[in-house]
Amino acid sequence: MNSTKQAKLAGLAYFLGFIACIPLANWMIGNVGAVCVPQGPCLVPVWPWGPDGKPLMAPSGVLMIGLALVLRDLVQRRLGRGVAVGAVVAGAALSGAVAPPQLLIASATAFLLSELADFAVYTPLQSRGLVLAVLASGVVGLIADSVLFLWLAFGSFEYLAGQILGKLWMVLLALPFIHWIRKRELST
Repeated sequence: MNSTKQAKLAGLAYFLGFIACIPLANWMIGNVGAVCVPQGPCLVPVWPWGPDGKPLMAPSGVLMIGLALVLRDLVQRRLGRGVAVGAVVAGAALSGAVAPPQLLIASATAFLLSELADFAVYTPLQSRGLVLAVLASGVVGLIADSVLFLWLAFGSFEYLAGQILGKLWMVLLALPFIHWIRKRELST
């Protein structure tokens, strides 16, 4: 199989993974966690110590949203800017479609704006280094997503530190894979 075909297949896999993150995040927030708050999100620990001495918690869906930020960058790398923007718009629509009714606006808006912020940072940086571009765009995207989602959904920043840290863990865990991709590209 030639390298162009492999790149397109990889891009398709990244695209499908990106799209899958959205319903999975929405499902996790209501079904997966160490603790599920009545009429609220299911939470996972993202750091052993919070301000109250207990583990810092975040809604479980943050894990998939952190991964989605990385996958969006990889979609753009393999399939181009147009497909990446189309994936963001489709993802925002899907986010609104699968979010619980009370979170529809917050979920779709936060997803759309944070992924576009990720796009705006990743695009100029990608030529200067893939790992740097993914890290920088991921950080901008995860902060935007966390602030927008919490404010629009709950009018509160109660879980902000946990949201940011949970998404950051996913971006950081993806960086060795991103480095491997870049190293593999250079060797072919």
